[in-house]
Amino acid sequence: MKKMIKVGIVGGAGYTGGELIRLLLLHPNVEISFVHSRSNAGKLISSVHHDLLGDTFLSFTDQINKTVDLVFLCLAHGESAKWLKENSLPENISIIDLSQDFRLSFEGNDFIYGLPEFQKEIIVKAKHIANPGCFATAIQLALLPLAEKGLLHDDIQVSAITGSTGAGQSLSATSHYTWRFGNHSAYKSLEHQHLAEIGETFLKMNPSNSGAIHFIPQRGSFTRGIFATIHFPTNLNSQEANSIYSAFYSNQPFTHVSEKAIDLKQVINTNKCLLHVEVINGRIVITSAIDNLLKGASGQAVQNMNLIFGFEETSGLKLKSLAY
Repeated sequence: MKKMIKVGIVGGAGYTGGELIRLLLLHPNVEISFVHSRSNAGKLISSVHHDLLGDTFLSFTDQINKTVDLVFLCLAHGESAKWLKENSLPENISIIDLSQDFRLSFEGNDFIYGLPEFQKEIIVKAKHIANPGCFATAIQLALLPLAEKGLLHDDIQVSAITGSTGAGQSLSATSHYTWRFGNHSAYKSLEHQHLAEIGETFLKMNPSNSGAIHFIPQRGSFTRGIFATIHFPTNLNSQEANSIYSAFYSNQPFTHVSEKAIDLKQVINTNKCLLHVEVINGRIVITSAIDNLLKGASGQAVQNMNLIFGFEETSGLKLKSLAY
């Protein structure tokens, strides 16, 4: 008999909540028990997430079912820790948090950092998972093979552009259509919050990694996806570099190294990360592309769920890109 689990979603009205519902409705091992939203309680989920019209007749609720196997927290940064203090869950319920509240190691934090390509063998034994940030996912997957070998010594230049969904569903001056469309800007230069989790991962992986990451995040005139370009000095040649990457990701179902240059549409609507690696004039150049709402958020959360409950890692995530 097929193993089934019941899950709940807290904060189901936003972009990540909507994508999570879409994925879980089609997951062969999951029943959605509740989708919590105080501001939308009683409304049909499809009245908020219009893409789910005809796919579900579930409604949002302001109640919590504490008999579920897993709760996903799709709350704003700072709200997950607050919610858990106000709502005690039984110890047997697993938690996957999609905010940044538990990503960094500190005393009393029993959340495991949920980047499967980094520490899958630990995730499968975990009860509480801190899902990585979207920029952090794209950048770390671009550098993990070199980090493992302690080859991150020089300053690392990173430029990455994200779509408007990366700003969340609440409107701000830089997420209005009239400002965003046909526009391009940088923000939080050299001080983006995801730098902390990136640095922690690379030091854990190999203490000899000492290269500083200089990261310029950018806003793009498109809705979803992250495209990162990374470069720094290296003694490797292109063949050696690609051999390192191909070997590192040989058993990872969602991260793939491309011999040809990559583009963003190849990953949209998928849980993939695509990488392209080349060495030019003594500098390694790595491009990395993910869907910020899937591999950068809800898709990776489902991937982590599959790992901790012993499901096939790709269950519910065999998605085709929107290549045209």
